[in-house]
Amino acid sequence: MADLFGDAPEARPANHKPANPKGPARGAPLAERLRPQSLSEVVGQEHLTGPDGVLTRMPANGSLGSIIFWGPPGTGKTTVARLLANEVDFAFEQISAIFSGVADLKKVFETARMRRSNGRQTLLFVDEIHRFNRAQQDSFLPVMEDGTVVLVGATTENPSFELNAALLSRARVLTFRAHDETSLRQLLERAEAAENRPLPLDEEARAVLLRMADGDGRAALTLAEEVWRAAKPGETLDAETLQRVVQRRAPVYDKSQDGHYNLISALHKSVRGSDPDAALYYLCRMLDAGEDPLYLGRRLVRMAVEDIGLADPRALSIANAAKDAYDYLGSPEGELALAQATVYLAAAPKSNAVYTAYKAAMRVAKENGSLLPPRHILNAPTKLMKEEGYGSGYSYDHDQPGAFSGQDYFPEALGRQSFYRPTERGEEARIAARMDEWDRLRRARGGKG
Repeated sequence: MADLFGDAPEARPANHKPANPKGPARGAPLAERLRPQSLSEVVGQEHLTGPDGVLTRMPANGSLGSIIFWGPPGTGKTTVARLLANEVDFAFEQISAIFSGVADLKKVFETARMRRSNGRQTLLFVDEIHRFNRAQQDSFLPVMEDGTVVLVGATTENPSFELNAALLSRARVLTFRAHDETSLRQLLERAEAAENRPLPLDEEARAVLLRMADGDGRAALTLAEEVWRAAKPGETLDAETLQRVVQRRAPVYDKSQDGHYNLISALHKSVRGSDPDAALYYLCRMLDAGEDPLYLGRRLVRMAVEDIGLADPRALSIANAAKDAYDYLGSPEGELALAQATVYLAAAPKSNAVYTAYKAAMRVAKENGSLLPPRHILNAPTKLMKEEGYGSGYSYDHDQPGAFSGQDYFPEALGRQSFYRPTERGEEARIAARMDEWDRLRRARGGKG
C-alpha cells in the first residue's frame, strides 16, 4: 500500500504518476484512496511541504539534490518522494533495502544511466536505507556524484548512527514528524468526507482512536476502516467498546533502537529534573510498550547513585528494593514497586557530587597509578618492614578526640586532593558540615586541610 501516510513496500514503475483526482478503485484501502495529488495536500509535515517549506522551495528551479527522509512510520516519506519526482518530471524508481541486494542496485543504476543518456533524470527512492550495510551504502556514492540518480532515502533510524558519513555528506537530512492530534483529526475528517459518512464514535472514543494511532497517519485510517466495518447500523461506539472491537495497536517502540533510547533518556532526565509526574509517565510508556521491567529497575538504581547520591542515601536502597520486588512478584504486581521508586527518586533532593568526585578521582588515579601510599598507613607484618618505617607514626583514630587524627593519607608525591564536594541539599548538608569541621581540625593538628 502506498500513501501519504507511510512507507509502502512495493515499487512503482519508473514513470509512475500519482493517481487521478478521482482516486483508485472503490475497493482500494482508504489510505490509498486518500493519497494526495500535490505537496500542498500533504498533512502533518507543514514545515517541509507548506508554502515556505524546504520541499516546496526545492523543486521550484526544476532540480533536486539528494535527500534523506528521517522520521517514524506513517508520516508520508514514500508519498512525498513520489510527489517530488512528479514536481520536477523525474523518473521514479523505488527499492526497499529489506528486499534488495547488490544485483538489484546494479540493475537500477544501469537503467538510470540509459535513461539519463536519453535526457531524463531518475529519482531513486530507497526505503529503509539504513538496512543496507556500509559497502552497499558506498555503492550509491559514484552515481550520486555523476548525476546518474538523485537519491531520496527513507529511514526510521537516526542517520547519524546508521548511515555512512560519506553518504550523509552528499545528502541533506530532512526530519519528518509524527502526526499530532490536529493532523490526525484532519485525516479522519478527510476520510469521513471521502466515505460520505461520519465515524460512528463518540468524542471520547474518537480521542482514544487517535491515541491508538500513535502518530501514524496510515494507522489512523486503517483503524477508521476497522471501525466502519465493526459498527452495527445506527451504533455509536464508546471508548470501551472501541477498544474491545478494534484490537489495540502497540506503540511504535523498538527496544534496540531510537524509541528505547529516547524514552529511557526522557525517564532519566525527568527523575533528575525532580518531576515525578513526567517520570511516572515515561515509566508507564516503556512498560506499556513491552520494555523489560528489570532493565528499568537497573536504570532506577543507576539514577539513585548518579543523580541523588548522598543527598538521600535511602534512594539507593529503595531503588534496589524495587528491582528486587519486581523480580519477586513479577508482572503486573511488581510494576507498582518500580512506580513507587520512580516517584521517590524524582521527589528526592538531588546531588551528583559523588558521581563527579568518582570521575575526578578516577582521572587522578589513572595518572598516578604508580605512587605508593605513605608508609605510616601501611601495615608492617614483618620485622624488615617495621625497620623500613612501615606503620611508623600511625595514629589510631579511635584513640583520638572525636575519633579523628587529622593524618594525611595521600601519597606524598601527590599531595592532598579534593574530589568530593557535597551540596547543601538533603543529607549532604550535614555531611558538608562534618567535612568542614574535619578540615578545621586537620589544619589545627598540623595536617593538610
